[in-house]
Order: sequence, then structure tokens, then C-alpha cells
Amino acid sequence: MRPGSDEEEWREDCAPRRVLELFSTKWTSMILHTLHKLHQGTARTGVLERSLPGISKKMLTQTLKEMERSGLVSRHVHSTRPPAVEYRLTDLGNRFVEPVEMLYGWGRDNADALDALEPRTTSRR
Repeated sequence: MRPGSDEEEWREDCAPRRVLELFSTKWTSMILHTLHKLHQGTARTGVLERSLPGISKKMLTQTLKEMERSGLVSRHVHSTRPPAVEYRLTDLGNRFVEPVEMLYGWGRDNADALDALEPRTTSRR
């Protein structure tokens, strides 16, 4: 591959592929959206779980850990009894919310077309 060539755009570590890695689970964008829209960027684990119908506690915990490793959220433990864990959008998380919100807006605007799609075998609709 020649430096600066169009071919670089398709390397395994190219920016588009790294963006897709941020969507490592189907819940990542929903958690970002929920933290941003419903909780002004900060929420405790239990609050997030109640805000996301259909997510299991295990999946929420796994996704939040992955999002923390990716730099989208930060985890804060308060020294209360019992300890309270709070998640906050990071600067990267706040920047990533913008395209997620655009995608969700597109989904709302095109709900009729999405409703007409054949359900995927992994879909719960």
C-alpha cells in the first residue's frame, strides 16, 4: 500500500473500522443515547438498567465495561454504603453522541421504511 493512497482507507486499523468497533454491542449506542438524552451524561447503573427495557444486568455491565475500555464513558465509585457506581460520558463519548443522535433521527424519520423490512433472524421485533 502506498502512503496517502485510497488503499489506506481499507486497512484493518482504518478510521471507519475503528468507528464500527465502538459499536461492539447492539447496546452501546442505546446506552450513549440514554445517558445523553435522559440523564444529562451521568447515571448510576440501576438507573440505566431501568431506562433500557430489554437489557439484562449482565449485558449492561459488560457493555459499560467495554465502553469504559473504549474511552466512551468513565466509571466513578462513590464511597457510600453500599458503594454507588456512576457512569459519565467522556469527552469522546460526548463527541460520539452527535453521530449516534443523527442516526437515531434518521431512524425516526424513516420508521415506515424500517417497519417494511423483513425481520432478521436475530431480531426481536
